[in-house]
Amino acid sequence: MPSTTEPFPPASPRLARRLLAWSDQTRRDLPWRRTRDPWAILVSELMLQQTQVVRVVPRYEAFLERFPTPTAAAQAPVGAIVESWAGLGYNRRAVHLHQAARAIVAHHDGRLPDDLEALLALPGVGPYTARAVLAFAFERDHGVVDTNAARVLARAVAGTRLTARQAQALADEQVPLGQGWAWNQAILDLGATVCLRRGPRCADCPIREVCRWTANGSAGPDPADGSAGVSTPQSRFDGSDRQGRGRLVQALRTGPVPVDRLADASGWPDDPDRARRIADGLVGDGLAEYVDGQLALPT
Repeated sequence: MPSTTEPFPPASPRLARRLLAWSDQTRRDLPWRRTRDPWAILVSELMLQQTQVVRVVPRYEAFLERFPTPTAAAQAPVGAIVESWAGLGYNRRAVHLHQAARAIVAHHDGRLPDDLEALLALPGVGPYTARAVLAFAFERDHGVVDTNAARVLARAVAGTRLTARQAQALADEQVPLGQGWAWNQAILDLGATVCLRRGPRCADCPIREVCRWTANGSAGPDPADGSAGVSTPQSRFDGSDRQGRGRLVQALRTGPVPVDRLADASGWPDDPDRARRIADGLVGDGLAEYVDGQLALPT
């Protein structure tokens, strides 16, 4: 057993049986679960970062119709990828996806690699996304740790807060042999629908009888609070720079914006300096470019 998990017991076959049986009956039907295409999985994972499933589904399907392969995405200008990202927010992810597509074409003959290190070398692909591609496209036995899975690991498996290294080691240990795809879908669904951040539905939990936090009477601080991988509340969106960035990118999707109209497009007509700073940030992130006195999506 890795030293990072010495305080914790080994994987529980009882927990695995209960969780997989529950998932067989309740697994959500999502379009990216009907494919093993690595590109489609990568697209879904980048879209799902910090974005609700209900917003992703229509954008995911439309995006893949337009860019069905890494080659199709790589051959398009980055502005076209940003246009297709409308409604998802966090537009920098679109730039990362375009960069990843170009790297896949340049270094992997247009096919996503099935190697962890090679995936991690792709722009915008971090430890979670790389393992998600391996588990959901290639059905490898890697533990996938997003905010939902991390919450389940901290509460049910560890019963205490986890460091990033502990969370990943525990996640990998829990995967039943040959069940990487099904196991990870199950634990993600449990965290998303039952083991909620606030008001967990413990009475409906299929693994409550083997949950370490429940066994301790759910006493003391919630193990998920402050545990690695578990999201924290975001800062206020209204009036934030993020809101101005989003407004400006949305305006760019309809055409270039003259520099002297940036403040209006950003929603800050009385603060042109702030609007210009936001525009400069978009240029620095590869989301826009200045052309002939206008801000435009990059070509």
